[in-house]
Amino acid sequence: MNVLVLGAGQLARMMALAGAPLNLKISAYDVRSGNLVHPVTLEVLGQGLENGIADADVITAEFEHIAPDVLEVCQASGKFYPGETAILTGGDRRLEKALLDKAGVANARYQVIESRADYDKAIANIGLPLILKSALDGYDGKGQWRLKPDSDIESVWQDIDQFLKTSPQGARQCVIAEEFVPFDREVSLIGARNAKGDLEIYPLTENIHTNGILSVSVAAGDNDAVQAQAEAMFKAVADTLGYVGVLAIEFFDVGGNLKVNEIAPRVHNSGHWTQQGAEVCQFENHLRAVCGLPLGSAKRIRPTAMINIVGEVTVPVNVMGLAHVHWYDKASRPSRKIGHINLCAESAKALGEALQEVAKHLDGAEFPALQSAAETLS
Repeated sequence: MNVLVLGAGQLARMMALAGAPLNLKISAYDVRSGNLVHPVTLEVLGQGLENGIADADVITAEFEHIAPDVLEVCQASGKFYPGETAILTGGDRRLEKALLDKAGVANARYQVIESRADYDKAIANIGLPLILKSALDGYDGKGQWRLKPDSDIESVWQDIDQFLKTSPQGARQCVIAEEFVPFDREVSLIGARNAKGDLEIYPLTENIHTNGILSVSVAAGDNDAVQAQAEAMFKAVADTLGYVGVLAIEFFDVGGNLKVNEIAPRVHNSGHWTQQGAEVCQFENHLRAVCGLPLGSAKRIRPTAMINIVGEVTVPVNVMGLAHVHWYDKASRPSRKIGHINLCAESAKALGEALQEVAKHLDGAEFPALQSAAETLS
C-alpha cells in the first residue's frame, strides 16, 4: 500500500520508519518545494501534488498548517485521512474552539478578536490576565501575547494590530483571547481511532515546556480518574470529528479537573515516548488507522520519558549507553527540534533516577527541564 504524507519533516520520517515492517511504502509531499520525496533520505521521487495523489492509496498529514487549496484537492481524492475538516480545525484556533464547544468538553473561556472593539470586549468580559494567540500559524510559543493586570493595554493592542495588518494570512488571520488558567501541570493524551470508531488510547503524559517549546514528556502512570476523564474528552472530540488516525489533545490539569488547551490532528511530539515505551508506537498506529489495518495495543509496557533535543546542542555519544537517541538529520539552529531521547526504566522511581543520571552527561543550559522531570517522579 502506498501512503502519501503532506509534509516532509521528522514526523513523516518516523512514519516511514514505522511503516516499513508493515510493507507500507511512504512518500512525502514537500509543501514548500512541490517535490515528492522519500521521508528518510529526502531523495526526490517526483514532482507535483497531483502525481503524488495519483500514486497513493492513502493520503495523510504530518502537520496542520497546510494551505486550504492543497487540503481541498486531497479531500476530493477520497483518500485523505483524517481529512480536510480535521486538519483545518487543528490549524485554526477559531475552528478548534467551536469543535470543543460542540463536543461539550471543558476549555478556557475565549473571545475572537478581529478589531479593537473585540479586544476591549475580551478584557471586559473575561478579565485579566489574558492569553492571546494567533488563530493561524501559531505554534511552539509563537504568535502569542500575555496581557497581565499591570500590562500596558494600549501597547499590547498596537502590537496585535500590527500583527493582524501584516500577517501573510491576510483577512483569514485573527487572534483568540483566552482566560488565564492557573493550572497545576500540563498533560497530553494520544489516541488512535479507525473508521469504525474503534479506539486505542495511550496513557497520559506529563509535559514540561521551556520558552513555549516542549522539553520533556513523562509517561510513568497517572491518576485513574484523571486518565478516565481525559479518555472521555478524547472520545467526544474524535467522535465529533469522525476522526481517523492518531489525534493528540493537550490539557491543563487544575486540581484534577482537565481543560483542553489545544488539539493536534496528527502524531505528536509528546507521543514520541511510545517508540520504546508502548506495545505499538503512535506512528505505526496512525498508519494502521488510516490504512484500514487493525489497531495495535496502546498499552504502556514500562515507564518512559522523552527528552527533546532543541537548537544548537550537543549530545555525547555515551548517552546512547543509557537511552535511545533519535536524530532527525536536520541542521541545528535556535529553537529547532533536531532529535529526541527516549529513556526507559522498570518503575517511576527508577525513571527519575535514570533522568538524573542522563542529566550528568548533558549541558544543563541546553536541557533545562531534566531536573524538573526527575522531581515529578520522586
